Amino acid sequence: MSSQTDINERMRAILIDWLIEVHHRLMLMPETLYLTVYIIDQYLSMENVLRKELQLVGVSAMLISCKYEEIWAPLVKELLVLSDNAFSREQVLSTEKSILNKLQWNLTVPTVYVFLLRYAKAAMGDKELENMAFFYAELALVDYSMLVYSPSVTAAAAVYTARCTLNMSPGWSDILEHHTGLGESQLMQCARRLASLHSTAAGSSKQKVVYNKYANPKLGAVSLYSPAKRLAI
Repeated sequence: MSSQTDINERMRAILIDWLIEVHHRLMLMPETLYLTVYIIDQYLSMENVLRKELQLVGVSAMLISCKYEEIWAPLVKELLVLSDNAFSREQVLSTEKSILNKLQWNLTVPTVYVFLLRYAKAAMGDKELENMAFFYAELALVDYSMLVYSPSVTAAAAVYTARCTLNMSPGWSDILEHHTGLGESQLMQCARRLASLHSTAAGSSKQKVVYNKYANPKLGAVSLYSPAKRLAI
């Protein structure tokens, strides 16, 4: 984002927050969301984007991800309606082409979701732990500062933070260290940031989509839990 002249981290957060809502409303696969955010961040690192074009980039990135991940991708007109018809079909398709060319069509990437599936299985937890870990992973998508961590570290920290929030003992096991290749001390900084994001989301009136999504009983209402005290900064 440092190379961008017309947009900033807050604008990115607003965009990702909105895209998570769109993703949820269209009932898309989890893989699609994580790939969408990856595409956006990669494109923003390569191309200067004007503020008025940021939502267009986001919609185009989601369209690309849907075509790559979904069996039945939504129509362009569906995405346009959800965008209040802020731009035309031609603009979306043109931006889609621009993004793909910049990324050289490289869409096979290990996102946080890929690692999280494996680590959640290794944790041998129940649905509550899984929902909590995915809650933290989605909070990480919105926050630009989380990009300093690799997808594997963020995924492992999401599991660790979830276990701490649920007061599971031990917080990190030998099995998890074996599967992730990461020790508890290597996750602490990232986990503390995730716990901080949880605290902020609980008390903020802005960018509440992830928090509200995981407040739903269908997802265990895990966002309503108190943030992990042992990770408080």
